[in-house]
Amino acid sequence: MDETGVRMTATKLIEDDDEFPEGDRWEALAWSVPKSGQFPEGVKYSFQYLGPADDEILRYDNANDAHGVGRHHRHYRGGVEAIEFEGLRSQIRKFLDEVETIHEREFA
Repeated sequence: MDETGVRMTATKLIEDDDEFPEGDRWEALAWSVPKSGQFPEGVKYSFQYLGPADDEILRYDNANDAHGVGRHHRHYRGGVEAIEFEGLRSQIRKFLDEVETIHEREFA
């Protein structure tokens, strides 16, 4: 539902995931939604990277601004910060680059 309580129609754009041999894994979901005050770009997304014990390491999303940093934000090990949104393709590329860096540093 949008901020007015109207049910939104959504079309799935991305649903992908992968797991490294060490057990850490990532998931990516994105939908095309009607443009609104809540989703001005017409896109809703959540990309997350989990450790081998399913602990959340990294997440990019635009679900809400409950953290006071802006709609598009990055969660990293308990912290939250604003991130720029330059399009869905760019956002997932940045996320996967960061996943690879963290994986190489911490699990490989």
